[in-house]
Order: sequence, then structure tokens, then C-alpha cells
Amino acid sequence: MENKRKNLKKNQIVAFLVTVVIVILVNVIGSYVFTRFDLTSEKRYTLSPTTKEILNDLDDYVYFKVYLEGDFPAGFKKLRRETKEMLDEFRAYTKFIDYEFINPSEGSDEAEIRETYNQLYRSGLNPTDLNVQNSDGSSKQMVIWPGALVSYRNNTEIAIDLLENQIGQSSEDALNASMQNLEFRLVDAVKKVTRLEKPNVGFVQGHGELGEQETYDIFHTLSQNYNVVRMEIDGRVDALLHRTQDTTRDVSVFPSYAAIIIAKPTQPFDERDKFLIDQYIMHGGKVLWLVEPVYATMDSLQNQESTIGVEQDLHLDDMLFRYGVRLNRDLLLDLNCASLPIRTGQVGGQAQLEYFRWFYFPLLQAASEHPMVRNMNAIKSDFVSSIDATTSASGIEQIPLLKTSNYTKVSGAPVFISLAMLRQTPDQRMFSTKGKNVAYLLKGTFPSLYANRIPQEIVDDQATDFMAESVPTAMIVVADGDIIRNQIDIRTRKPLTLGFDQYTGITYTNKEFIENAVSYLVDGEGLIDIRSRELKIRLLDMTKVNKQRTKWQVINTVVPIAVIILLGVLMALIRKRKYNVVYQKSDMKRLYRSKTNKILFGVCGGLSEYFKVDVKLIRAIMIILGLGGIGIVAYFVFVVVIPKES
Repeated sequence: MENKRKNLKKNQIVAFLVTVVIVILVNVIGSYVFTRFDLTSEKRYTLSPTTKEILNDLDDYVYFKVYLEGDFPAGFKKLRRETKEMLDEFRAYTKFIDYEFINPSEGSDEAEIRETYNQLYRSGLNPTDLNVQNSDGSSKQMVIWPGALVSYRNNTEIAIDLLENQIGQSSEDALNASMQNLEFRLVDAVKKVTRLEKPNVGFVQGHGELGEQETYDIFHTLSQNYNVVRMEIDGRVDALLHRTQDTTRDVSVFPSYAAIIIAKPTQPFDERDKFLIDQYIMHGGKVLWLVEPVYATMDSLQNQESTIGVEQDLHLDDMLFRYGVRLNRDLLLDLNCASLPIRTGQVGGQAQLEYFRWFYFPLLQAASEHPMVRNMNAIKSDFVSSIDATTSASGIEQIPLLKTSNYTKVSGAPVFISLAMLRQTPDQRMFSTKGKNVAYLLKGTFPSLYANRIPQEIVDDQATDFMAESVPTAMIVVADGDIIRNQIDIRTRKPLTLGFDQYTGITYTNKEFIENAVSYLVDGEGLIDIRSRELKIRLLDMTKVNKQRTKWQVINTVVPIAVIILLGVLMALIRKRKYNVVYQKSDMKRLYRSKTNKILFGVCGGLSEYFKVDVKLIRAIMIILGLGGIGIVAYFVFVVVIPKES
């Protein structure tokens, strides 16, 4: 007996020492070999390869000032926690990430707080108003700034919004979308703020495109990350491509711009400019086409009640058809649309405005799960047309990006447009067409429009470097040029933020779409693909919580105690059987599953015989524990552990 105890003690000491050695070895190895384990089903804490590459390339600190500190509702506390965890995840891959969480509502007086708010607004952050319910039933208004300012070295700070505030979306869904896009938002900010050499982006002019005032906001927004210029092709060979010559006098041709934007042209393109754009694409250039096959504007309705939407021939149809899409000569009307302010009277010198749904302003939605438009809010369009993908474009991937709702009406050009429809109740039967695509992403190897159409001497001319087929590249075609046009303030005549409707006060996501489109064209798929990840937020069903509150409170308080008692009894029985060696085998009291007093496996009968208590009491205890599920588990544990009576 004494030797047995010594051996047991020795084994315990050896096991303890082995455990200590293993822990030390794991820590030593972990200090040299970096690895992380993500056990979540959707790999919540696994960064994308693109994110890791960007973080590993950092050579100086990127500093985040996150304005998500304060006494927030539970949803925003979760957004704060997820943001902190994502930044900590960044820090696991690089030491050059630092951050602080700031409460902008802290201040010595109201004037200081207002000044802080003004500074944040001027920096590019947008506030969110919350109506918070107190425990006593009262409510209070809160202003929060769910965003961050990101800086690198001495570069200018850039602002990022962390809240995906979507029209018509519940707060839970908005927070879910925000947390899904955290990695993209944060690493995109890191990439932008650390970019030392900005790619060139050109706004093509010379064909009646939108002017400086109408594209002011997006021009200056893109200028934070790109060298943005306005340029005219004007038939110049070097307008879009530049040529270099090596020592062997071989000429190489490269695009001068990472991407060009053609924003709502109203004049036809001549063949020379089309040829230069075609060869720019063949050499790997990217294009954002914002063109309208039907011409119609609200300016025509300023002084008259009706106008006509007419076909607009820009001489681009053959080119775009060759690349994979056809712009249809129609206008789309949609019951899901923006509102139009109409002056209905005047009271006390003030104009009285009423808002009517204007079906020619469809609110566009994502047409696919492509990360460029995934989780994106409504995009406001003006007199938009439909686009069809052509079947003859082999080797080109055609991905729809934007579409109208399932309550669409298609009107072929010429279209009679009248304000009289505002006073009429729409016939729902006329709006029965399913969503029509209005924007496409095209990527792959494009055939040249001019293949087999130009003289052979030009094809063979090394200086021209004509290509009949492109290198892998991409373009985006949108059948509405007004998507990129910002409004002009009717009082100050200054440009407003792209997507902001000064009449209704609603901000649509036109700006985000254009930024994503340019980012995709310039930077490729790596960064934008981060938007495709989906994190499931397991929200509580509050209806079930309220109905089953008492049940779960009992389970969470009584069941753990009962489990501990049962385990204690079980351990006592095991120890008694193990160490009670001084006994007469015939007189030993043993626990068996009863052979005669049983309903299922005789566990309750065996326990009642062993403890000399009524079997009904044992069964009642098992039934109570079974309500929480733990009694069932304990019962089958007993079935396995307790032997059957022979």
C-alpha cells in the first residue's frame, strides 16, 4: 500500500514537470515561429493574403484615431470591439500599426465640443444621430462619429467611415455590414495613406463631357490617392500612350494613365480618338465609361412641363459592342426612385415645396455579389438606360454590377417626359419588368475594333505598335453619366458632395461606387476582394428572450450547481471503489444498474438501492435536470460508468 502511494506521488510529480517543460517549449518555439489558429467557422480572425502583404510592406507607423469611445448602445460597443480586434490583428503581422480610441463628446464646455465636431466634419467624418432609450423609459439624443482618421509620417490625414449606413436597413443589419467590411475599410486606408507614388487617372475632355464644377467633388476625392488630370485626346498619338526606346532601338508602348474616365459625353467621337482609346485598351489601359444612349435632362423641364428623350449617337456603339455590351435606346422608369421637389405655392414669402416620386430617377441596387458593389446602399441615377451583355464576346467575363428594382418600366426612345405624371397615380401593372442591368464590369482579353480594318503598313509600323488583341485588362460601362455628377448648391453656387441630394437631404452612395470602380481598375482585384468576405453576426431573438427569460435563468443557475453535485457524487463513488481495499468481497456494497427496478437502463433503480432512498425521488431529480438537457447527459454517463447487475 505504501509503495503504491509513493509511485502515485512520483507519477504526479513527473506529469507536472512534463507539463511545465511542454509549456516552456511551446512558448520558446512560438517566439521564433509565428502562427495563429482561427477556430471560427467563417474565419473571422484570418486576414486575406492582400492585407498581410500590405502590412508586411510597412516601413513606418500608421496611426489610427478612432472616434468610437463613449457610452454607446450595445450595437456600437460591438462595432468598437470588432474595430479594436481588427487593429490588434493587424498588429500581429506588423509593429507599425498604432491606434487610440477617442471620445469626441468629452470636453470642458459645449463650445469645445462643438469645435471638436466641426474639426471632425472638416476632416471628412460624418456624424450619426441616435435616439437612445434609458432604463426608466425616457430617451435621449446622442451624436456619435463612427469613423477614424488615419495618418502616416507627415502625410495628410484621411478619413474613413466605419458605419455602413444604408437606407431602409435595420440598425442590426447596418452594423453587421459594417463589421463585414472592417478589414477592407482599414487596410484600404493603410494602402492609400502610405502610397508614395500615385497612379495617374485622366478625365477625358473634348466630347462635351461633364465640366469641372459638375465633377468637382469626385475629382478632388480621387486626388487624395491618384494624380488626377483633365486631358483631351484631340487625335494626338501620345495622348494616352507613351513610348520608350531601349539601346537596341526597340520601341515599347505603355499606357500613360492607370485608368481614364469618360463622364457623360454629349458629342460624337471621331475615328481617330476611338482608335487611340482602342489601342490604349489593347495595351492594358482601363476605362470607366459613363455614357448615355438617350439624351434627357431636367434642365429641359425648368420652364416647361414636358420634354422629349431622344437617341444620342456618340459613335461608340460598335466599339462597346465589340468589347461585350450593347447600350439600349430606352429609358427606365422605376417605382423605387428618388423624389423631386415641386413648388406648390408660397406662404409668407417662402416657397412651399412638396416631394413627389420621379420615376426617371431610379435608385440602383447591386446586380451581383461582386465585392465592388456588395453591401452597397442605393445609388441615385438620372434618366438611365439598360445594358445587355453580347453573346459574341468570347474570352470576356461580363459581370453585372447595378440594376433597377423588380418594379421597372421600359420606354423606348423617343420618350415623352412630362411632369404631369407627378399628379397621377402610377399603374402598378405598367411597372412589371424585372430589374434591368445598367452597369457591367468587363474583364479579359478584348479584340480590337480595328483588327483587319487598317492598312498593313500601319500594323507593321513599330512606332505605332498596333495590337489586334489586348493584354488582360478591364473596363466598367455604366449607362448613366449623371452617377458621377455632383449637385450645385442653389444658394451658394458651390459644388456639393457627390451623392448628396440637397432637396431631400439624403446622401446616396454614388461617391462610394465611383471610388470602388476606380480602385478596382487601378489596383486590381486583390484589395477589393476583401469586401466579399461574410461574417455572420449571431443576434439574439429578443422575442424568444422575453418569452423564455425565466426558463434560461433557471437553467443557467440551477443546472450548473446540480452538475457539480452529480459529479461530486460520482467522484466519491469512484474513489470509494478505488481505495476501499480493506473489505470482505462478499460484504462489499457495490453500485449496479438495477435489473428488476428499471424503466430504461436501471440507473435510477440502482441509485435508490445503493443510497436506500425511494426510486421516485431519484427519478424526479433526473426529470428536473432533464429539462435543461444536463440530466440526459448525466443519465447516459451513468449508463456507461455503472455496471449492470448480474
